[in-house]
Amino acid sequence: MTADEIVALFSGTDGRFLCARWGRPIVPVVFGVASDSLPLIKGAIEAVVALAGHKMAETDPELGANLMMFFVADWQELRDAPNLDRLVEDLSGVVDRLHREGARHYRMFRFDPDGAIRAAFVFVRLQGVVTGAQAEAFALAQAVQVMLSWGAGAFATRAALHSVGRDGVAVRPEIAELMRAAYDPVLPPVAHQPHFALRLAARMAVGG
Repeated sequence: MTADEIVALFSGTDGRFLCARWGRPIVPVVFGVASDSLPLIKGAIEAVVALAGHKMAETDPELGANLMMFFVADWQELRDAPNLDRLVEDLSGVVDRLHREGARHYRMFRFDPDGAIRAAFVFVRLQGVVTGAQAEAFALAQAVQVMLSWGAGAFATRAALHSVGRDGVAVRPEIAELMRAAYDPVLPPVAHQPHFALRLAARMAVGG
């Protein structure tokens, strides 16, 4: 992966570059799915966190849970989620925008003073029943996309995130290498300048 390709993955629609990683262990909580789906989703998060070389924990001492994932059939359900309006600023406006844009998913990050990711909210609108390898790929994609502050257009399709092989669904090797590079403790937890991509590319070239 070239530095220019990395820059594209972390650039927003306004062209600004932002590459931030989690600065604390991840503590996920999942709402809106059947109990038999929880192991799949949490298993995907655990696998991706391990792949990046980061950590998970049972609880966040400040927030309790710091990764909140909401699965809904209609965006209106977010308005009815207890206390969500206290956690998400202008929740009604967010719901209106998701309706208007016909969005399928949405992510919001909160950051610590040093710029590292402090918390994340993931909203997913499910359409139909997702099972088998498709469900594995879906869960893996959600996990990967919350590990770093990827740009809005980073992954046009879930196929850009994973591959399907004899052993099942896996994160694409170049994406796994990029995550490991971004979580190298030698690097700062956040970068705003595109030339940071050169440092990431260099670490990928030597295997992290």
